[in-house]
Amino acid sequence: MCGLFGSIGFTPDPSRIDIVAHRGPDGRGFTVHESAAGPVALGHRRLAIIDVSDAGLQPMGDPSGQCELVFNGEIYNYIELRDEMRGKGEVFTSGSDSEVLLRAYRIWGEDCLPRLRGMFAFLIWDRKRQQLFAARDRYGIKPLYLAGDGLSGGRGVAFASEIKQLLGLAGVSGRMNIPRVHDFLANGITDHTAETLFEGVMQVRGGECIIVETASGRPVVTVRRWYPVGARDIHITEDEAASRFRDLLADSVKLHLRSDVRVGSCLSGGLDSSSIVCLMSGMMPAGERINTISACYAEKSVDEKPFMEAVVAHAGTEPHYIFPRAEDLFARASDITWHQDEPFGSTSIFAQWCVFEEARKVGVKVMLDGQGADEQLAGYHSGFPFHLSRLMRQGRLTEVVRTMLERRDMHGAQLADQINRSIVPLLPEAIAAPLRRRHLALTQENWLGTDLIRSKGNPDGPMAVATRTLGLEPPTDLKSLCVAMTFASNLQMLLHWEDRNSMAHSIEARVPFLDHPLVEFSLALGNEHKIVRGDTKRVLRRAMAGVLPEIVRERRDKLGFQTPEDIWFRGPLRGLIHDGVEATLSRYPDLFNAAGARALRDGMLEGRRPVQASLWRIVNLGLWGEMFSVSA
Repeated sequence: MCGLFGSIGFTPDPSRIDIVAHRGPDGRGFTVHESAAGPVALGHRRLAIIDVSDAGLQPMGDPSGQCELVFNGEIYNYIELRDEMRGKGEVFTSGSDSEVLLRAYRIWGEDCLPRLRGMFAFLIWDRKRQQLFAARDRYGIKPLYLAGDGLSGGRGVAFASEIKQLLGLAGVSGRMNIPRVHDFLANGITDHTAETLFEGVMQVRGGECIIVETASGRPVVTVRRWYPVGARDIHITEDEAASRFRDLLADSVKLHLRSDVRVGSCLSGGLDSSSIVCLMSGMMPAGERINTISACYAEKSVDEKPFMEAVVAHAGTEPHYIFPRAEDLFARASDITWHQDEPFGSTSIFAQWCVFEEARKVGVKVMLDGQGADEQLAGYHSGFPFHLSRLMRQGRLTEVVRTMLERRDMHGAQLADQINRSIVPLLPEAIAAPLRRRHLALTQENWLGTDLIRSKGNPDGPMAVATRTLGLEPPTDLKSLCVAMTFASNLQMLLHWEDRNSMAHSIEARVPFLDHPLVEFSLALGNEHKIVRGDTKRVLRRAMAGVLPEIVRERRDKLGFQTPEDIWFRGPLRGLIHDGVEATLSRYPDLFNAAGARALRDGMLEGRRPVQASLWRIVNLGLWGEMFSVSA
């Protein structure tokens, strides 16, 4: 895991790579080449994980002198690829996966990408072809941003691991991107399109590659999708699905343990991270215990320590428990926002920050985590409306009623809310429209009802624009929802947060659930392997029988890194939240309906309505604007 920078046509600026020294404290490199389009600069900050010797330093050139690489990520099948290339006569001078990646590109060109099993973002300058090749892994685990006036006919193009490296370049305005800010404020979603919240800064999406030609005297940028979006169909029994899923996940965990430094794991006590830890425990060398890091709270409504302790006892780990404190949230908020580059949607990111901070303190350099399972297996409760709507369309009314009752009993989901979300959309528009309006009037203030939002916002919502830009149809059932969440929304935002929180502490975060053979299998499974009545992630629960403690495998509540926001916001942080909203309204008066935003805030702080993440989003947007001097 590292940080990279590359530019064509701009004056070479080594400070652009030093901005992200936290991503790579173990090595630094910066080289400059010539092209018809101007200087080509490559910069790298190294976090040494595989072959920690100087043989792995970058920028890295191949023996022919034709290509030079800067790379962020891990190629988990580097040993198998190296053996294959040795059979073709290649001689390697290091034990690094970086050298394997560079040689793979020299042999297969762009066709090397489907052979890679891992997480990656990289740039390769090809002197012979006078072109820069850039690529990002299938699901966007590792970040890669793009900016410059060369995207619109100018002379400069630059790539970077973090947005802050690109700020101030020609073509980057310093203004917020209103449609994406609207998506964030209204729905808590970012990273769902190629656009960022900064006007003029784009991201290479997961599964895309870019070629920048220089021969014409100006950079010419071509974007291609190398990994297709979508899913195939497979039809197998529950037992077959569980067995295959268990084998694929175990194989992935085994690969993700490849490292020349110490490996540990995040442990929330939920189904996903607990599965990773329990599988890891059976693969560790004799006498070696896994270091697990967990966030706990005194507030029982969000504390998962009993589940964590069950996993610790079952897997025999070396546990580390941290207790994030309300008084530290605002003390850390500016630092977290600077590292995140964009505003973040809830205080759960603070809890995750504290977990990685503790990992660094105990000397763990690689952390496995459970991200990705919810998206491919419909683990969120937002999947239930799609599931119920499908059952309704099929006329399976008895199962609809049973599912709604189980959700009420298992998860506390109110029947009225389930009807509004699942059944109302299927009614004739003349009946559905007034019901929707009444529901919205009861649950929302018009805090974003401004001329600026009406003229420049995104009235279609984030899922619509996310799926449309990837050529997907809007989700209609669990399978299409899982595809959309995996490729077009939600997952990329969570990966963004995890990458920045881990790298802020020079920790490499790995996500075994996003090994592509496992993801492709999961997305191909039918709806019946995901939600069955009130039961979510059915195939994972069945696959982990005998692997997980039953108290964890059978739990149905879902918390993740949740913090006790309602207690914090109405108690020790009340004044700071109140003033934070005021600061944001003062900074961006045209963005908000001030009366509506204050009514939203006061209703939550005074207990007249539940505390929701929208309150933090307003506060954090102001912190972000102040941190990066963003204008509306």
